[in-house]
Amino acid sequence: MEAPRCGKKLVVTSPVRRSELTCPGHSLKMMAKAAASEADEVIFDLEDACAVSQKDAARKTVIEALGAVPFSGGKVRAYRVNGVETPWCYRDVIDVLEAVGRNVDVVVLPKVRTADDVRFVDRLMSQVELAKGLPPGGIGLEVLIETAAGLLHVEEISRASPRLASLIFGVADFAGDLGVRDFRQDADRLFYYPRMQLLTAARAAGLDAIDSVTVQFKDLDQLARDAANAAQLGFDGKWAIHPSQLPGIHAAFTPTKEEIARAKAILDSYQKADKLGLGAIVYGDEMVDAATLKVEEKRLAVARRAGLVG
Repeated sequence: MEAPRCGKKLVVTSPVRRSELTCPGHSLKMMAKAAASEADEVIFDLEDACAVSQKDAARKTVIEALGAVPFSGGKVRAYRVNGVETPWCYRDVIDVLEAVGRNVDVVVLPKVRTADDVRFVDRLMSQVELAKGLPPGGIGLEVLIETAAGLLHVEEISRASPRLASLIFGVADFAGDLGVRDFRQDADRLFYYPRMQLLTAARAAGLDAIDSVTVQFKDLDQLARDAANAAQLGFDGKWAIHPSQLPGIHAAFTPTKEEIARAKAILDSYQKADKLGLGAIVYGDEMVDAATLKVEEKRLAVARRAGLVG
């Protein structure tokens, strides 16, 4: 069931999200650095990166940052609220969006367990938009799946609000919820099932899927392996906790020159074949039909965002 809307709903666009860089919401300096980085999306964090004693102060700092800090390269501007079961969530939504909602593209909601969690925040956002004259439905939502309950309900969660832009896998909290002894080693094998569950639910709902963080932020070789694996599975991007991780992430999720050339050739050939009434073509030794076009179109979209094609 979709959440009730206040006024006409706008379509939430889905920009390319190869990288989502999170930084502590209590540090104006770190937020300014993140906003100037190469990340496709920057998330000012009011949740895990902020001590309990600093929650209220950090909220004010995030408002200051979103109101004054310039974001380079047209990146997505986002902030992460505290979970709905905490005493800070509603103020994180209301206070920030009332103050600087026009400068927010996405609200990131952590530890989502049920679709009702999403609906609750959706309704708060709708009320703020109505009260402040913001475009109804214009601010998107991204949700973190990082508990067993969230994974069990991920299909319903993925359809809980028309604001939803992506599902994000939160490996650290998920591992803690399950009691995994060490989630840093052999993560590809340990978490293949939840990642594919999340990816499948996201695709079925037309959402982006963002893979989890590599916590060993100084181990760039590990980061590169994790990013390549996620890209191979079909994820759209990866969560980052340090700017040094961005080049490796972008390398994994950005098409190569050969892939760009292939995408252009396939789309051009298919367009010509369609005019002749043909629903499938042969490219090299492959049979290509309409289903393949989505993959190639996405590659070109990513390439455009990276400035590799016009």
